[in-house]
Parts: sequence; structure tokens; C-alpha cells
Amino acid sequence: MAVIVPTRRLEKRLSREHGYRLILGVDEVGVAPSCGPVVACALAMPLDRRPIKGVRDSKTLSAAQRERLARSILRQAATVGLGAASVREIDTINIYYATVLAMKRAVKRAGPHDFVIVDGRHIRGFEEHAGPYKAVIDGDALCYAVACASIVAKVTRDRLMRRLAVRYPGYGWEHNAGYATADHRAGMAELGVTPHHRRSFITTQRVLAGEQQELPLFESQIDEVEVDVESQAKPPQLVALPA
Repeated sequence: MAVIVPTRRLEKRLSREHGYRLILGVDEVGVAPSCGPVVACALAMPLDRRPIKGVRDSKTLSAAQRERLARSILRQAATVGLGAASVREIDTINIYYATVLAMKRAVKRAGPHDFVIVDGRHIRGFEEHAGPYKAVIDGDALCYAVACASIVAKVTRDRLMRRLAVRYPGYGWEHNAGYATADHRAGMAELGVTPHHRRSFITTQRVLAGEQQELPLFESQIDEVEVDVESQAKPPQLVALPA
């Protein structure tokens, strides 16, 4: 299968027709995993610089390629904003609205800008927070700025999950990033769920249902079962990656 290389056609057309200079590309990562936050990045790449060789949709790159490209992107970017929505927010408002919230936070942290290009479909009311914008389906594969944002978002979240893996060994987060892989599911079955697991997701609900079935419901003495979710994990403090 041929590799799709994103272009700057849309950014250049917006600049030519409207005089826009700071055009943010926005993408998110972490919608599907069973644990951890959803993370978004908004960034603007200078239009007068040559595109960074190798940039494309982060899902088509290896971890080593993403790390290398993220450093180059951050050195060249005109502005960068990172945003996240916590597990508590995901479970409270659902993953779709939590993802939109993470993108809004990323755009806000990116600072003043002229226009926004978002990966995916139109988001109702997004312009009230981001200003003029355009949603592009498969934007991370087609649009250079969005592809750059997808790489930075992915690297940021993967690093966060590796840190959490040190605190919660046995789930394989250091390599599965919280996706419901076989080793992650096995860890959940053996060790139970953590404060960073999304209780609104079916994989977690199945584990919790299994734990409920194993409680000694017919014993005369039953200790109170208390689930400490550490306040459902506060939103992670995201720090821009080192250049």
C-alpha cells in the first residue's frame, strides 16, 4: 500500500486567499484505549519553511520515527498547545465530548491564531472556542499541520502512559499505551482496575462485573468494598516535549 504524504495545499490556499499566517493543525490521540486521558495537540508550522521529511499520519510511523519527528516539529513550530481530558471527564461526559474538550484546551493553549484545521468531522459550536475552522476527514493523513499535531499528541500520550506503567506494572502500558490488547486485558483480570481505567468503557465494565460476581455475597461477614479512584485521577499536567 502506498504511503500517503500530507501536503500544505490547504494551508497555502488559506494563506493566499485570506492572508492567514498562523494556521493551527489539531489532532487527538487516545480515544480508543481503555485507560488514560485523551490528549490533543494544536500547532502551527511556518509556511516559509520546507516541510519536515517523513511527516505523515502518526499511526503509520514507528515509535522511534515519531520521537525523532516530534523533536524536529517542536523546533520548527511557530506555536504549540497541548490539551487533555482526564479519565473522570471521559467517564462523566463521554469520550466524544471529552475529546472535543481536549482539543479546545489545546487550541486555547496554542494562543492567538488565524485559522484552525481539525482532523475529523464538523464539531458543532467549535468555532465559538477556536474561531474560524475547517474539519478535514483523514486530516492527519492529508494535511501537513494536522499530521505534525498527530505526531506530537501521540508522543506526548505515549510518554505519559510509560510513566503510569512504572506506577502500575503488569498492564503493559509501556508498549500498549492503554489499548485493550491481550496483555492489558490479562493484567486487568489478574490485578483489577486502576484509577486510570475508564469505567464507562466496556472492557473495564466486564472486569468490574467479574469482580462483582466473585464477591462472597452469601457469607455472614462481608467487608465493605471500597473503590478508591484517587478522585478519578486529576487531569494530567502536560508539559511540552523538549526540543
